Amino acid sequence: GSATAAGGIALHDFSGRLGEQRVHFHAMRLRDSLFLWVGAAPALASLAVAMCSPRDSVPVAASLLGDPSDTASACLAQRLGRCAEGRVWIRGDGFRGGGGKGRIGLGGAAPGGPGASSRGPPSKTKKQIFVSYNLQNTDSNFTLLIENRIKEEMMAFPEKF
Repeated sequence: GSATAAGGIALHDFSGRLGEQRVHFHAMRLRDSLFLWVGAAPALASLAVAMCSPRDSVPVAASLLGDPSDTASACLAQRLGRCAEGRVWIRGDGFRGGGGKGRIGLGGAAPGGPGASSRGPPSKTKKQIFVSYNLQNTDSNFTLLIENRIKEEMMAFPEKF
């Protein structure tokens, strides 16, 4: 992977073999947002954004590019869009529904873990998460592998996200 810090931008590329497929990831950390591209070949077929809303505990997601009936990018953006004190929180239970077990925080401790704040649930911020999911396979088991691979990388290199 590569990382560059120019004007508050950090780039990070990584990949992994998930099932039978090699999947590539490109993360671009900006000052107030994160852009994440997931795919097997160079394409930008979809783009979605998720951001925290002061009126809802679940991030609001919208499709910006591509077929609006393809919700993979929006679902992943929403899953990654848990904001806390300027950091992104990941929920480790797949893309759709479920509890919040397995959450990790970027640049900080997991809620309830060593170094975690005792102030209760994370406060909302305006951090935006842009996601482009460019894979044919949107099966929930496969998307969970995608999410877990992203979490592994975030835990290994939190400064790059």
